[in-house]
Amino acid sequence: MDGGSMSGDSVKNWHKHCILPDGTELQEHSIKTDRDIVVGEFCQIDYGLRGADIYVGESTKIHEYVWASGDARIGNLCEIGSDVIAKQDAYIGEGVKINGKLVVSGTLDIGEKVEIAEGFEATGEIAVRNPMPVLVFILIYLMTMLRIENEKDLDQILDDLFTEDEEAVEVPLMIPARSRLNMKVFSVPSSMKIGRKCRLHGNIRAGSIDVLEDTVIFGSLRARSRISVSGGVTVHGNVEGGGKVFVKCGAHILGDVIAKEIFLHEDAKIDGTIEAPHGMHIERGE
Repeated sequence: MDGGSMSGDSVKNWHKHCILPDGTELQEHSIKTDRDIVVGEFCQIDYGLRGADIYVGESTKIHEYVWASGDARIGNLCEIGSDVIAKQDAYIGEGVKINGKLVVSGTLDIGEKVEIAEGFEATGEIAVRNPMPVLVFILIYLMTMLRIENEKDLDQILDDLFTEDEEAVEVPLMIPARSRLNMKVFSVPSSMKIGRKCRLHGNIRAGSIDVLEDTVIFGSLRARSRISVSGGVTVHGNVEGGGKVFVKCGAHILGDVIAKEIFLHEDAKIDGTIEAPHGMHIERGE
């Protein structure tokens, strides 16, 4: 695989979906998962990140901490509002600013012009150099995880993972480039898939939204196109879709549901009002 080819268009669109895997918790100050976390470039995130391996793309700002039970890889020109803790190795790009401390249990690769407000601790070796760009590393990581050899196939395979059940592959928590996450709104520029048994605090905004079984959302859902809410999901807020909205068997919406067209299962529950200028369809059976 030619490393030079990975700096072109294939890297720019390494993924376009937001995926929150099963069991993700979005709490007052943190996003927590037992899987890896992959964050695109130019994001603004007011939460801390807590996961296995954590990869943060260039020029992203994390208001809180980065806490990795594995490796942490922070791209060039990122700013971290608090501590960066890696239980294994850490790779800190050029021009990174860490407003807390850096604690690394393994090897530390660090670029030039890095600012660390409260100093650092590293158990293993320390190398001062410019590590591999994070976006290139993410591409290699995804290709290895998905067992593919051609980076041109990556977008299609990730599209398939988004629309199908990804249980065969433990996909990471993925946040697309230029996403905005603050204490009021979780906003991504494209599509979002929320896994099973997640617990999320905040209002969700995306191009389209799919929420899988037994997830609880303390906030509203709003999408430019379709929204699908699976059985056992509870939404403590409104659901507003610019296209079709599907509320499936056993789902409970504690607010209003507004869309051009609504498909409502007879065993779903909506506490608020329903607005569907293009019609509402009652579905029965499974």
